[in-house]
This record gives sequence, structure tokens and C-alpha cells, in this order.
Amino acid sequence: MKKVHIKSYGCQMNVYDGQRMADVLGAEGFEETATPDDADLILLNTCHIRERAAHKVYTELGKLRELKQARKADGRETTLVVAGCVAQAEGAEIQRRQPAVDLVVGPQAYHRLPALLAEARASRVVDTDLPPDDKFGHLPAPKPAAILARGISAFVTVQEGCDKFCAFCVVPYTRGAEFSRPVAQVVAEVERLAEAGVQDVTLLGQNVNAYHGEGQDGRIWGLARLMHRLAEVPGIARIRYTTSHPRDMDDDLIAAHRDLPQVMPFLHLPVQAGSDRILAAMNRKHTGDEYRRLIDKVRAARPDIALSSDFIVGFPGESDHDFEETLRLVEDVRFASAYTFKYSPRPGTPAAELETQVEPAVMDERLQRLQALVERHRQEFNHAMVGRTVEVLLERAGRHPGQLAGKTPYLQAVQIETATHRIGERVMVTIERAGSNSLFGRAVPRELAA
Repeated sequence: MKKVHIKSYGCQMNVYDGQRMADVLGAEGFEETATPDDADLILLNTCHIRERAAHKVYTELGKLRELKQARKADGRETTLVVAGCVAQAEGAEIQRRQPAVDLVVGPQAYHRLPALLAEARASRVVDTDLPPDDKFGHLPAPKPAAILARGISAFVTVQEGCDKFCAFCVVPYTRGAEFSRPVAQVVAEVERLAEAGVQDVTLLGQNVNAYHGEGQDGRIWGLARLMHRLAEVPGIARIRYTTSHPRDMDDDLIAAHRDLPQVMPFLHLPVQAGSDRILAAMNRKHTGDEYRRLIDKVRAARPDIALSSDFIVGFPGESDHDFEETLRLVEDVRFASAYTFKYSPRPGTPAAELETQVEPAVMDERLQRLQALVERHRQEFNHAMVGRTVEVLLERAGRHPGQLAGKTPYLQAVQIETATHRIGERVMVTIERAGSNSLFGRAVPRELAA
């Protein structure tokens, strides 16, 4: 069989896209390989959110050009493809900078890979159109063996694109306008996953809680109603979703956290900053206090919920006072985890044109302070688990022989000593110790954990 090596960068949606591209190519006779050395087709599935991520792609392409030349000297042809958001943003510029690239394809066109690869055999191709048709309707169903190989947890994209136009973000330009998949299509995919043994699904979208798909009754369904339907799928025990926007966190969605046991008590809800002035400059359309009140509503509905967020430090014009407001919000909410970044100007976004860029040294110092505070709260949350008994979904072999690893409902990694045949089981675990990044515990009978 022909072999394909797919390397995905960045977000969870890129992981999902990489898997679906593997499904498309698998239907064309390609078998996945873990290394590029023996691949007939090498595909980089790229991310454009951070500037450094794009630089990594060009560095990787330089190495792959040498590999392609070496394989050609041995009489083996190699096709080199750049897909994803860097492909969408830079298009033909990629082939100008790296002529070894045969095909550039954006994230909305990868369902056309077989036809594009056929064209690329004659001449180099760029396809970065944002077609109006639903690419998901053209994707082949993943084979049960492929699903099993990916594990008992799975990502499912239900929504793409964003209409919010935050001043720092390239998503509206690389993924296009908001699009929601029809409910029936999502349900069918989740049913296939469940039949193959998947128990834990994470619903994905650039702005997933803005989901507005056509329902099976012909009406528009929101994310909460979709999750109620997915909770009915036999075998699906855990449902999560990411990434959300505070402006789309409606009462129905909050109630789903209260009413659906399958919806995990973990919510990733990016706030980005604590200063109202900076939030307005970011075009976030919420204030710090509005975010606090929203969190209060979520916690009232689900008191045991854990929260995570995204933060950008050093957004253009951010003062010391603005940054202190961010630290104050972090202290008020006390996130179980958070992703923290220095502001990175992305070409074409409004913030990149601002003249009030923050000095790199100032950003570095602020990021270190924010990360230290977030880490303190994360460790406090993890250590508070010691002595508690929680359900853990065992997913894979652990770090050491005789160990299995899994996740708590709060998305924490857990290691326990137990037999390998228990992979796929949901077991009650008493947490005995908290490490820097994992919890350690022992399995207990479910009836004793009640």
C-alpha cells in the first residue's frame, strides 16, 4: 500500500481534521505511517494562531525538502502537501518560499484531496477556496479499525468558523464564517464512534457554543439540545465541548451541565483578559464583571464544575493597571487550568496595525507572573482531589509496567495500578497523591464509593 504521514499542529480541531484526512486518503489506498521517512505522501496540517507555529512549518518544510530529494535519488517519489490554516492564510506564498511543496490546501477543501493530488501530479496546485458546500457531507465514514486505533476518546467537529472578529484572531479569515453541521450528520458520526467502542466525545468548534445546526425536526438546534440528543446514544458516557465564547453561553447550555450526567463538570470558557478597556480593544463584547456573573450562574447550576480559560498578555496598549485587572479576575475565579500566551501580531488582524505594541520584556515579565498564579491555583485544585473518590475512564497503558492511565471528569490525568485488560472501563478511584501533572490513586469497588 501507499503510505501517508500526517503531522498536525495546534488545536484539537486540527487533530480531528488530520484524522478525517487520513480517512479520505485511506479510501484511496493510503496507509498511515508514524514517520515521514517511508511515506509516499507527507502532509503537514498546520496552525496559524501563533506566529511561531507558522515559522515551525517552514523549518519543517526545509527538512522535508531534503528528505524528498534523498528519496528521489533512491527512485522513490514523494508528494509534499501543506494543509490547514497556514495554507489558507499564505496560499501560493508557501510554494514560492518552498518549491518542494506540491499541493497547498485549505481546511475547507481537504475533502477534495484525491482530485487535488491527481492534479498535483501534473503541476503544483493551490486550493484555498472557502466553498459554500458542506465538506463533511463528502467525507467517508471512518473505518471501525481506524476508530479503535485512535482510542476510546474522540473529537467530533460540530461547528467551524467564527463571526466574532476578535481583534487579535485570524480564525474568521482562515476558517471563514460560522457553519454548523446538521444534527443528523453529527449523531450518525457519534453513533459510529460509539459502536466502535468510543465512550468519551469532545464536540469541537472555533466557537462551539454558537452551534445552530438544522435539527431532525427541521428546526434550528442549539448546542444544549444537540448534547441532549447525543446523551441518548448508547455507549456514550462522557460529553465535553470546546472552545466557547462567553457571549454564547446561554441558559439552556448552563442547564445542560446541571441536567445531563453525561456532560462533564469541566468548562473551557476563554476570557482573554480582565481589563474592560483591553476587552473592548479586543472586541470581545463582554466585561470582566459580566464574565464573573456568568461564572456564578454556571457554578450555581453545577457547583462541582472546574473551569479553564485562555489569556493573552501584552495586548497592544495593555498597561500595568490593565494587567493587574487580569490577575484580579484570575484570583476571583480560580481556574483549574488555563492557557496563557504573549500577544502575537497576526497579519491582517486589526490589532497588528496598532502602534501601541507592548515591549517584549514587559510581556515576558507579565506572562511569568500570570503563569505562576495560574499554576498555584492548578496545583491547589489537584491537591484538593487527594482523599476524594472519582470515576476515571481508563484509556491506555501508564508510565510504568502494571499502570493504566485515564482521566477524571475534570480532565485530570490519573495513574493507577491495575490489569491492562481494564482499558476502556470506567472505575472508581480514590486519589492518594497529586504529582506535578498527574494524580495517583487506587481502584475501589463502585459500591464502596457510593
